[in-house]
Amino acid sequence: MERSVANEAPKATIMVEDYKKNLEFIEEVTSNVDEVQMRVLAEILSQNAHVEYLQRYNLNGRTDRETFKKVVPVITYEDIQPDIKRIAYGDKSPILCSQPISELLSSSGTSGGESKLIPSTEAALGRRLQLLKLLMSVMSQVAPDFGKGKGMYFMFISSEQKTPGGLLARFFTTSFYKSPYINCGYPCRKFTSPTATILCQDSYQSMYSQMLCGLCQNQEVLRVGSLFATGFIRGIRFLEKHWSLLCNDIRNGTINTQITDPSVREAVMEILKPDPKLADFIEAECSKDSWQGIITRLWPNTKYVDAILTGSMSQYIPILDYYSNSLPLISTLYGSSECHFGINLNPFCKPSEVSYTLIPTMCYFEFLPYHGNSGVIDSISMPKSLNEKEQQQLVDLADVEIGQEYELVVTTYSGLYRYRVGDVLRVAGYKNNAPRFNFLCRENVILSIGADFTNEVELQNAVKNAVGNLMPFDSQVTEYTGYVDITTIPSHYVIFWELNANDSTPVPPSVFEDCCLTIEESLNYFYREGRASNASIGPLEIRVVEIGTFDKLMDYCSSLGASMNQYKTPRCVKYAPLIELLNSRVVSRYFSPMCPKWVPGYKKWNNTS
Repeated sequence: MERSVANEAPKATIMVEDYKKNLEFIEEVTSNVDEVQMRVLAEILSQNAHVEYLQRYNLNGRTDRETFKKVVPVITYEDIQPDIKRIAYGDKSPILCSQPISELLSSSGTSGGESKLIPSTEAALGRRLQLLKLLMSVMSQVAPDFGKGKGMYFMFISSEQKTPGGLLARFFTTSFYKSPYINCGYPCRKFTSPTATILCQDSYQSMYSQMLCGLCQNQEVLRVGSLFATGFIRGIRFLEKHWSLLCNDIRNGTINTQITDPSVREAVMEILKPDPKLADFIEAECSKDSWQGIITRLWPNTKYVDAILTGSMSQYIPILDYYSNSLPLISTLYGSSECHFGINLNPFCKPSEVSYTLIPTMCYFEFLPYHGNSGVIDSISMPKSLNEKEQQQLVDLADVEIGQEYELVVTTYSGLYRYRVGDVLRVAGYKNNAPRFNFLCRENVILSIGADFTNEVELQNAVKNAVGNLMPFDSQVTEYTGYVDITTIPSHYVIFWELNANDSTPVPPSVFEDCCLTIEESLNYFYREGRASNASIGPLEIRVVEIGTFDKLMDYCSSLGASMNQYKTPRCVKYAPLIELLNSRVVSRYFSPMCPKWVPGYKKWNNTS
């Protein structure tokens, strides 16, 4: 015992020193943003000076920013897809990157029915890990009982595929969870889920066993979460459906026979012991009429909920508040399949105020001014190339302006050059000289018939406004998505709603029609013009679907290879099988009863102030 205590003291001291160094590093790089960014770009271009891609543009080994911006174009995924295909088929020559490509990371890509494949290297994984360590150092300053207890996080892997050239193609979360880095050597990375339960590819067995282990260790849990809010809410809904089976296992110290994976059963049995008292407690709580505060009731020591709640995920804030008794909801890290970008330096801020400080050592950042539906840059349609004038409009990290919106463009160490990520960000403020950004939306998630362009934020706000009509009837929209029905003349928007309704106060059809109109009234000028002026757009339709439809949608996307960790309900579905699934579960349909208000003249030009 004395030996154990003696060993703990040096470890704690080393950890504190690591935290201190990481916090000093954040201060340094955020104070010298442009200098760091020029060094990063020079490093990337120097390391990759002889790769085929840069040679195409006659960069000739130059590493200065001016030459780079002059000769290297801004691109989308489609521009480099032939190069990535060569890599996937086994071409090991330095096409995009001088370092060996270790794997191809899949983007979530569920709305289009397929994933993009992003080249990655061992060094890239190291940089992602560095950002995670910076985040842990920030959390050590602000999180209650940091480093103590355990986290109940629902984590899942997806199937991996080997490319014809032998590279693994998989989601980043799968790569990370299967790596030795998942715990990072930090005490706050202790999870209730044994590794075998995370690595089980059967989603039911994985969720069941992770929930079972989380319940067995309920007194040790100090934080709960998942990568995205949807993953954690799926866990709570799973508990609503299966709590009696889970209680039976806890009461008897046995595992349900549906859990057949031997490694999962073995890992769970190391934790699971007969505990009738705990089973009675869980049964009593889950049997109550209301599930409000169920998180703090079952896991009473929980300090916060950790999940991404920005962009389209923000709609889940009220549901998480309901389940958690308004525990702090924190969104900590901003990244993508292409690269990890930044962290939230004030993680306990309000969810509506979340901003991410981009760490300038991660990659080289540029920003394309975003003008939405009205600007000279038609960034909604994600053109394959920008003209010379548009390319000149890109600004550097040190030159963005507060309040302005931009599309993120990155140059990474692993072979992406001036690559349009597709995220739209707004400058919220600064950490020293480093901008902080609000994540607004995925730029290319839209509904469009003609001149109208409805992006993710606009649709989200429109649905939020319409939901107010349901409040007198104690009904909520728990999930939604949309698509353009081109089978009608004229085409029209269809919004699928899944409801949590009170059977004793049914919603009249006229109220759903009012919801349709409210959505239309909330959409942009060009949409309303198409409805009211030239009849190029038909009345908006709401299709109410059966309860559980969006769970089936996620299951179907997962069967196609989408990651449960990275899955986000698509706000615009274009993939025919997804539309067919949704339509097969429609229980009622409603149309907007009249045209929305519209006055000629675009509001931007009508504003004389």
